[in-house]
Amino acid sequence: MSPDTLYHSFIEGLLQTSALEFIAVLAGIASVWFSKKEHILVYPVGLINTTIFVYISIKGHLLGEASVNIYYTLVSIYGWWLWTRKNDQEQIILQIQFSNKKEIIQQLLFFAGFYTVLYTALLFSQASFAPGAIPWADALSSAAAYTGMWLMAKKKVESWYWWIATNICSIPLYFVKGYVFTSVQFFVLLILAIAGLLAWRKKAQAL
Repeated sequence: MSPDTLYHSFIEGLLQTSALEFIAVLAGIASVWFSKKEHILVYPVGLINTTIFVYISIKGHLLGEASVNIYYTLVSIYGWWLWTRKNDQEQIILQIQFSNKKEIIQQLLFFAGFYTVLYTALLFSQASFAPGAIPWADALSSAAAYTGMWLMAKKKVESWYWWIATNICSIPLYFVKGYVFTSVQFFVLLILAIAGLLAWRKKAQAL
């Protein structure tokens, strides 16, 4: 694809962005901003984003991404509860921290397991009823997102590495599906994820 064709596709995609996608994108960016700040609004704002993207992903035959957003919704409720738990002194219990070696191995196995399941399911979907599916890319982005969301609920610094991987995969994935504004969202989220990683590393090192 030439730069000129890419530019025109980008502009055309922006002009075709629906109000629903626009709201979801803004909510997604705001949610990541709140997570970078370790603010509890990450979850209620994020729920707006995830519920809308369940619909958008199914419509675009991005079934792995649809499963991710359903998962996001459930884990957001769990994370919301974890982030608000307090001890007898009314202090927040869960603190930002690094993963140990055992936890990192568990995270890699968690990712590999989800990737294998999603890739297999998406291959079947592509052959059966969703010819527009892109199994390897959708599974890669989705499995990384599954891992990142779980670790964020636990306030693990490493969650941001998985978010960075998710965003890098999602930028071209949504662009080729015609969701240009969503693709732009993932570019912004990539920048915020790098900033979030730096901010959380600094907080974890200070403990």
